[in-house]
Amino acid sequence: MTNMRHVLCISLAVLLSAGCTVGPNYKRPGVTVPTEYRAAAEQQPAPAAASLAEQKWFEVFRDEELQSLIRTALQQNYDVRIAATRIVQAQAALGITRADQFPTVSAGASLSAERSPKSIILPPLEQSTGQLNLSAAWQLDFWGRYRRATESARASLLATEWGRRGVTISLVANVASAYFQLRALDLQLEVSRNALTARRESLRLLNVLADHGTITLLDVRQGEQLVYTASEEIPDLERRIQQQENLISILLGNNPGAIKRGLPLTEQPHAPEVPAGLPSELLERRPDIRQSEAQLMAFNAQIGVAKSAYYPQIALTGSGGFQSDALTRLFTGPAGVWSFGASLAQPIFTAGKIRSSVNLAEASRDEAVLAYQQTIQQAFRDVSDSLIAYRKNQEFRQQQELLTNSAMDAARLSNIRYKGGVTSYLEVLTNETNFFAAELNLAQAQANELLALVQIYQAIGGGWEQ
Repeated sequence: MTNMRHVLCISLAVLLSAGCTVGPNYKRPGVTVPTEYRAAAEQQPAPAAASLAEQKWFEVFRDEELQSLIRTALQQNYDVRIAATRIVQAQAALGITRADQFPTVSAGASLSAERSPKSIILPPLEQSTGQLNLSAAWQLDFWGRYRRATESARASLLATEWGRRGVTISLVANVASAYFQLRALDLQLEVSRNALTARRESLRLLNVLADHGTITLLDVRQGEQLVYTASEEIPDLERRIQQQENLISILLGNNPGAIKRGLPLTEQPHAPEVPAGLPSELLERRPDIRQSEAQLMAFNAQIGVAKSAYYPQIALTGSGGFQSDALTRLFTGPAGVWSFGASLAQPIFTAGKIRSSVNLAEASRDEAVLAYQQTIQQAFRDVSDSLIAYRKNQEFRQQQELLTNSAMDAARLSNIRYKGGVTSYLEVLTNETNFFAAELNLAQAQANELLALVQIYQAIGGGWEQ
């Protein structure tokens, strides 16, 4: 029996050393990477500048209340928690697939006792039997079927992990964007309330002047229009603010409720220029690109799984143990039993099933290649769009500031002219309306600039590193 074990071990070593892995090894597809992002020459600092993506999210968003909101979201948000459970599922799937590479071993034991009654011819008979065995079965991975399947499962796990990081990036960006938009609404509400207070006071003075016959009723009606214009904005802004708070609450994994504020919109720190880094770095940083590539690796490995069906499947089985009709002799030499077997199965006719399986695997791989290349192109567009948006929103905000200052001065001068009796109150109405609209637009322009910063940070793959 010892010699037989040696023979089996040598045979297995020879078989395994001679084994191969069918199917193509993974090679990253070629992609066209631009030397710089569009609009980078106008907006980006020198190429040597460190990319914004290398900064942690709490280094980019320095409002302490916003940081607290993001931390809460990363802990409680349901999308993040669902993504984490998917990783556990992928790990379990990998463990199941990987187990196919190894032998399965099982043990068994049985014990029975029997007594037959006394008959006319035979005396009573009592008999006991015992059996103890250990069996093993091994499907040899001679052609790399299970190794390729494990490679595919491992790539799927990697894709799931990058998918979780993508969820993290989106969550950080969504919370920051929602918070900046909330602060913009707060600023617009403050502008509306201040305007309403000032216009009510002006209307009060107009009513006094009208009572004394100094001005006409038309001036009073025009003053009322200014009051109503400011007051009608307030309920709508209050509605939007509460709905925005509800949105942020859901992102945090909470029921709808109030949200704490930090720095005002106008005090949110942000650099005038944002370094996006080199386009080639994007392939390594963006989770959706890495996820798409990992999925491509999984499909590529499945080709080897499909091709292995062309070749013979080799299986080894063996068992050993003890069996005796008396428990006292169960472990003695003569009670030992063992068996060994090997089988080989070679497909001969499958009506094209194997060929179709290979074609399906190759077509799936080709689709994954195109999806990977498409994801890269879309990533370059995202970065370029966000860089353009940041620069143009800056320019728009600067012009809006000039417009607001001009409208404010026009409103001031028209009030002076009206009090001096040079012009009618219609001029005051027009300029006050223009100034109020300019203030509201300026608040949104300031928010759009910050939102574009968030888009850049997300587009270049920043935010998943904690």
